[in-house]
Amino acid sequence: MNRIAKLLRGSFGSALLGGIVAVALGIVAISTGIVEAGDPSDPAPAAIVPSAPAAASRSIGDVYDDDAQGVAFIEAEQESSAAATPLGAPPGGGGAATGSGILIDGDGHVLTNAHVVAGAGDVTVKFGDGDPLPAKVLGADESTDIAVLSVDPGSVEADPLPLGDSDEVEVGDGAIAIGNPYGLDRTITSGIISALQRQISAPDGFTISDVIQTDAAINPGNSGGPLIDAAGRVIGVNSQIATGSGGGGSVGIGFAVPINTAKDVAGQIIDNGSVEHAYLGIEGADLTDELAGVLNLDADEGVLVQGVTPGGPADDAGIEAGDATVAIAGAEVKAGGDVITEVDGKQVDGMGDLIAAVNAKDPGDEVVLTILRDGASRDVTVELGDRPDSVRG
Repeated sequence: MNRIAKLLRGSFGSALLGGIVAVALGIVAISTGIVEAGDPSDPAPAAIVPSAPAAASRSIGDVYDDDAQGVAFIEAEQESSAAATPLGAPPGGGGAATGSGILIDGDGHVLTNAHVVAGAGDVTVKFGDGDPLPAKVLGADESTDIAVLSVDPGSVEADPLPLGDSDEVEVGDGAIAIGNPYGLDRTITSGIISALQRQISAPDGFTISDVIQTDAAINPGNSGGPLIDAAGRVIGVNSQIATGSGGGGSVGIGFAVPINTAKDVAGQIIDNGSVEHAYLGIEGADLTDELAGVLNLDADEGVLVQGVTPGGPADDAGIEAGDATVAIAGAEVKAGGDVITEVDGKQVDGMGDLIAAVNAKDPGDEVVLTILRDGASRDVTVELGDRPDSVRG
C-alpha cells in the first residue's frame, strides 16, 4: 500500500489538458528577481535570427565574447500587485523586477519570460555598457512564459544571438547560461544538459512541455536569458529552478523553455500580438500497472480521466470522467472514467504524452483518442478548442 500511495502522489497531477497542470516538484520561476532599483550593471540580448547551421564546439570564453553583448538587462517598474514575486521578495518601495532577455533580430525584438514583465509599467532594456532603452511589451504568453519586447533598433549596439534547434539537443551536451542573477549583469555559468522533455507549470497554471533541464547555475534575475549550446547558439530561454527546502537560489536543477517553442510563440506575438493554444479540457492521472491492478482495469498505461470541463472539447466529444472516489493509502482517485491509451494511433504512457500531443496541435485540429471504457476499446474524435486564459478560466 505504501508503494501505491507513493505512486499516486508522484504521478497524479490535476490537469486541464490543453496544457495539463504538471506536478510542481518545488519548482519556482527565477526571475523577475526583484531587486531594489539602483544602478544595476549592464547586460545584453539574444535573437530571433533564423536557426543557425551546425557548428563546431567552441570555448566558453569565445561563446561569451560573441554572445554576451546580445543578452539584455531588463528592468520593469511594477504597476500591478499581480506582478510575479517568485521567490517571495516583495516589490517594496521603489523596487523593480529585473531579469534577462535575448536580442533575436535586427528589428529590436527582445525575447524574455512573461513573468519578468508581468504587471509592469515602464520597462527598460540595456545592452552591454549602453544606456537603458525604453521598451514596449508587444505581447506575453503565460502558457509558455514567453514575452516579446520591442526597442528602437537604431539605438541597439549589439548583434542578435544565433538561434539553434532545440530538437537537436542531446543529454550530456554542454550548456552555457548568460544573464543577470541578482542584478549582476552578464554573468556566465556553464554545465551540461541534464535531461530533456521535462514539464513545468506555466504562470497561468497550464503545462510547458519539452522543457530542457540543465545543471548550469541559474538564479533569480536569469529569467528570460539564454541557455546556449557549445557552438554559441541559443537552445532555450531560462525560466525556472528547483530549490532546496529553504528556497533561494540554484541547487543545480534549472529549466529552460525550448527555443523552438519560443520561436513559434515570438513569431505569433510579432505578427498577431497574441498566441493561440489548443485545448482538450480534461483532468487526468497517470495510470500504472499498480494502479490498474487496484482499480481492476484492463490496461497498465495511459491516462485515467478524472474530470471533464463542462462544454469543453472533450465533453462535446463524449469523454467521460470517473464518478466514484476511491481512497488508496490516503490518496484519492476517481474511478470509473475513461482511460485514454492512444492519441492519433500513438501510445500514451501517461499525462506527459497527452500534454505533449495536445500542445503540438492548433485550435480547430482534430485528434483521435483511443479510450478504454467498460472493458472495451473505442476511438473518439475530438475537435480541439481554444485554451482559456487560465486553468481556472
